[in-house]
Amino acid sequence: MKGIPQGRYTREFRQEAVKLVMEEGLSWGEAARRLSLPTSTLANWVKSAKAGKLGEVGKKYRPLTEVEMELSRTKRELAEVKMERDILKKAAAYFARESLPGTR
Repeated sequence: MKGIPQGRYTREFRQEAVKLVMEEGLSWGEAARRLSLPTSTLANWVKSAKAGKLGEVGKKYRPLTEVEMELSRTKRELAEVKMERDILKKAAAYFARESLPGTR
């Protein structure tokens, strides 16, 4: 599943992600999974925060516009809905096959 375009996260998002690891005690992997981030990205943010340089991360990228953020969110939701649809199709086919006489 595709997330936000590479390297484009708000400063507030980075700070909250680091807070999950440093203050709430979540592992990098668990926090990254909850936020749909690559583990290596979150690990880099935590290392930068420990070095006091988290504010410098991502300065070379322009911030995302509201439209780009909405598009990214919509694409993510569409991917989830498609995945759910495919699961339901497979489940319906499985149960329909079981209800037919002479099968099993």
